[in-house]
Amino acid sequence: MVVLRHDSPGVKKDSMSFDIFVCRFQNGEPATLDMSAAHEVLDPYAVVRGPDTDFLLVSAADGEEAGVYFNHPTGITFNRFGGGGIMDLLAVLLRRLDAVLVVPGGPVMIQRDGDRELLPAALRDEWPVVVARTGAEIDRVIRAS
Repeated sequence: MVVLRHDSPGVKKDSMSFDIFVCRFQNGEPATLDMSAAHEVLDPYAVVRGPDTDFLLVSAADGEEAGVYFNHPTGITFNRFGGGGIMDLLAVLLRRLDAVLVVPGGPVMIQRDGDRELLPAALRDEWPVVVARTGAEIDRVIRAS
């Protein structure tokens, strides 16, 4: 297991140290993510790989990094993330997987207004649900929460 701290190489001090979750839902229930498509998006940015490929440290062109954990089959966790490049990569991943981004305690970021109906009632009714399609929009929503 790789542990990242703020003083680890490549981890910027403005990185957000909480977890955010990439998930899919259908009819209010968790749905399987296409992990091979997720790897197609993320692997070109991997600078460190866990021995069983359940962990990637990805690095964007702006030098920002994020820890990515594959929680088969229904989730991907991002930790120690930040920077425009990582947020843009996250936006691409969400589009490719037709997924939502869950920030613990809210908000939940969806791609289209219609995606709201796919969410479990607890997420839809108790947490803010926001449409965020780009890395900049995702960053603004997270920082405002």
